[in-house]
Amino acid sequence: MHRSRSLILSLVLLALLLGAISPAAQAKRPLTYEDVIAMGRVSDPQISSDGQWVAYVVDRYDLKTNGRSSAIWLASLESEQNRQLTQPPEGKRDRSPRWSPDGKTLAFLSNRSGSWQVWALSMEGGEAMQRSHLPVSVDGLLWSPEGTWLAFTAEVYADCDDLACTAKRDEEKEKSKVKARLYDRLLYRHWDTWWDGKRSHVFVMPAKGGQARDVTPGDWNVPPYLGGSHEYSFSPSSLEMAFARNTDPDEAMSTNSDIWVVPLTGGEARKITTSKGWDGSPQYSPDGRWIAYIAMEREWFEADRHQLMLYERATGKIRPLTPDFDNNVGNFVWVPDSSGIFFTAGVDARSPIYRVAVLAGTIQTVVEEGTNRSLGVSADGSTLVFTRQASHSPAEVFRASARTGRATQVSHINDALLAEIDMSPAQSIRVEGAEGAQVQSWLIKPPGFDPSKEYPVVVLIHGGPQGTWYDSFHFRWNMQLFAAPGYVVVAPNPRGSPGWGQKFVDEISRDWGGKVYTDIMKTVDYVETLPFVDKTRICAGGGSYGGYMANWILGHTDRFQCLFSHAGVYNLTSEYGATEELWFPEWEFKGTPWTNKEMYEKWSAHNFAANFKTPTLVIHGQLDYRVPLTQGLELFTALQRQGVPSKFLYYPDEGHWILKPQNGRLWYQTVHAWLAEYLK
Repeated sequence: MHRSRSLILSLVLLALLLGAISPAAQAKRPLTYEDVIAMGRVSDPQISSDGQWVAYVVDRYDLKTNGRSSAIWLASLESEQNRQLTQPPEGKRDRSPRWSPDGKTLAFLSNRSGSWQVWALSMEGGEAMQRSHLPVSVDGLLWSPEGTWLAFTAEVYADCDDLACTAKRDEEKEKSKVKARLYDRLLYRHWDTWWDGKRSHVFVMPAKGGQARDVTPGDWNVPPYLGGSHEYSFSPSSLEMAFARNTDPDEAMSTNSDIWVVPLTGGEARKITTSKGWDGSPQYSPDGRWIAYIAMEREWFEADRHQLMLYERATGKIRPLTPDFDNNVGNFVWVPDSSGIFFTAGVDARSPIYRVAVLAGTIQTVVEEGTNRSLGVSADGSTLVFTRQASHSPAEVFRASARTGRATQVSHINDALLAEIDMSPAQSIRVEGAEGAQVQSWLIKPPGFDPSKEYPVVVLIHGGPQGTWYDSFHFRWNMQLFAAPGYVVVAPNPRGSPGWGQKFVDEISRDWGGKVYTDIMKTVDYVETLPFVDKTRICAGGGSYGGYMANWILGHTDRFQCLFSHAGVYNLTSEYGATEELWFPEWEFKGTPWTNKEMYEKWSAHNFAANFKTPTLVIHGQLDYRVPLTQGLELFTALQRQGVPSKFLYYPDEGHWILKPQNGRLWYQTVHAWLAEYLK
């Protein structure tokens, strides 16, 4: 009886122990679109001047409201505790946190009051207070090193003397019953928006609030069309600003932005670079001696190698800092003592962190692992902060020692949800592509992978064409979400992909369906030899250039069971006449359709429509001005007229990307149903 009671007690304890194990540990489940939407999207980490805190942004999307919200979070680098710092009203957003130089105030942008304005929060306590009350929205917040100024951009009419004039003209346009516009220049629309006559200018405003002053007047954009948000900065004394601007008269044909400087005490802006290629992202060294910036050498080419350059302010001399680094420098920050620069770079489909010495020019790897972005450094130079992500984990904030490179995770926004989901880390594979080049790809195995089984395959083709599938958690083209229904996913980085030297990038230009096509086909050849792959069930597809390649494949092989083409270029000649950034096709195809007709005809997928046999899903948005809607319409017409099984998913309210949550859910439902029809 004693033994029986002991046995019962043991069984009870065992049951309690098993019950204590989390459901995630007992059985994980495949990733769903609802999971992806529910994840917090971490970005923009900013370290305080004392190195104790990191402020960052968490964006969240809502399927029910089809909307988006964002708040600012705060992490202690000492305790690694995280808490939500701002509480925006429902449906509103806080973003772009920026520390005051003394670390006592955090400024940020918010649309709480109806438009995007500057707000500030004292770190000693209290509620957030609105600092700017301007009649237009602002963007691109920056705090001056002396703490006296705030800088931001605003969309204005170049001939207006003040912001009130811009606001009044906008109001008059809104009330007018006539919505027609008259254009006399190209680039009259861009991405998903028609040009409304306004320009982006940089303004400065006293940090405590007051009048905003335009420091980049004129009929030009700062930042320019080709560039990012980090295209202007303050000098250490806060008496000068550097910025990037393109003043060429034909912006549709020019990548030629230059670095300018303007005194904030009054005076005209002065251009300090004169190259024909793109110059941008200027940053002053902390000691004020240098301005570092990123440059591309060749004009008209937006995918040229990104080099770090140094401009010496005293002499005006310019020299390359990374002349032998054969990959693209990403975002960068100065070492606080001005002895070097930390930078990220896309290399081998990841993004390590490097340090380059200003005088010696030597480059060392600081953080070797991971896809790292949004780099920052503490005031004493000892700590790096950045975001890191992988195919099986969305971005979180990390810190690393600037000396050893040892990295640890700081934020944990998605840990609980990720614990429930079965995702396999991406496996890097390599094959010999065209002309013996090594071609890297990511291979993702499905949830519950069983090596004794054979699985169908989905081949994802990236856009660009000078793009790369990084080891990253893409919220639109999510490799894990494609694998979730039980597919092996292969994401090749063929010719044109940055990360394997500039020669590899260059070899796609004027050869859109050549070596890159061979690279992809040889990758598929290799994948078909894997013991867990069913080579009779393979589909392929992609977006933008990836859509073009799906269209090219459609006319050149019937090896795939199905294809899907999202926003894909189909007819190169008609696409040229309706796209916006003309420097791109004129570089890629060495001229216009009337000066180099042979090349446009050679690489245009529509010329091979007679060969179309593979079932194809076509997807396109009405507001896509990069690859206009007619490209999808022409493709669908050719498929239907020849009796090829095909469907057309049309979005009247989306552009080149599908951005609204419910539209995204429909996108994945439609694509997954299409794949299942031919792969299951």
